[in-house]
Amino acid sequence: MLTERQFTDAAERYLDMVYRIALNWFRNPADAEDAAQNAMLRLWRTDTEFQGEDHLRHWLVRVALNECKRMSAHPWRKRTVSLDQCPEPVFSDPARQTLYQEVMELPAKYRVPLYLYYYEGYKVDEVGELLGLNASTVQTRLARARAKLKIQLEEV
Repeated sequence: MLTERQFTDAAERYLDMVYRIALNWFRNPADAEDAAQNAMLRLWRTDTEFQGEDHLRHWLVRVALNECKRMSAHPWRKRTVSLDQCPEPVFSDPARQTLYQEVMELPAKYRVPLYLYYYEGYKVDEVGELLGLNASTVQTRLARARAKLKIQLEEV
């Protein structure tokens, strides 16, 4: 079980990451905040002994994804809004913000692996483990996502 100080340190380090994963999933700031808060509650309540920062980070990503899946199952969670309605930009650089918005337009099966690979820095096999997919499936989805993204960016 984490001490209050360990939890506070982990929350300060990883809350933004968990929120970005949930925002990527829902494309809705309110739902992303709910999912991030629920993931942090799971961290507070867990009795898991973490074997280093990588283990903690991986555990939080898995919990965030599971929380997003759980929340998505409810019919009243089927709402989305444009990222333009977010109270703050995700990136300060306009080019990165535009790219991120185009990524967010992709279907979830391409968007989530792409986000975990490029924005969170996971390797293909780690993304597969987090999403319960084979590494070859992740590679295929990344290739298809890049192709779709290229078409979208050519239109912009």
